[in-house]
Amino acid sequence: MKPNIGITEQARQTVSNQLAKLLADEFLLYTKTRNAHWNVEGPDFHAMHLFFETQYEQLDEMMDSVAERIRQLGHYAPGTLKNFLALTHLTDMAEGSNDSISYIKELLADHESIIEFVRGNIDPIANEHHDQGTSDFLTGLMENHEKMAWMLRAHVK
Repeated sequence: MKPNIGITEQARQTVSNQLAKLLADEFLLYTKTRNAHWNVEGPDFHAMHLFFETQYEQLDEMMDSVAERIRQLGHYAPGTLKNFLALTHLTDMAEGSNDSISYIKELLADHESIIEFVRGNIDPIANEHHDQGTSDFLTGLMENHEKMAWMLRAHVK
């Protein structure tokens, strides 16, 4: 049964498509953060191992909320690696050093990319597609990414 929530099918489809791209970005960032957690080396190993764990746990919750928002709009969330790789704006992690600063710089760039993507969708989703619920959801998600980016940025200052 299709949702009858005051948003046209076309608007729900368009919004869900944008959310699918965001979900792909969230999944790739989650995977890259897991990689940092597993493979970080150096004198700050223990602290950074725990820090990256905190970050990927937050991303796991955020990723789940994006998928659930897509479902609330009456569409299916992408859930395969093939789909995620086709939809993401991010790139796979560059091969290089396993030190914390290298990981942090790459993860920070990805958070900032997601922040820009989300920020660019907040007003159009509210104003053009009349979906204030998703617009509000995205604002909260953006704020979470901004805080996570700040935490990363503080390590390289």
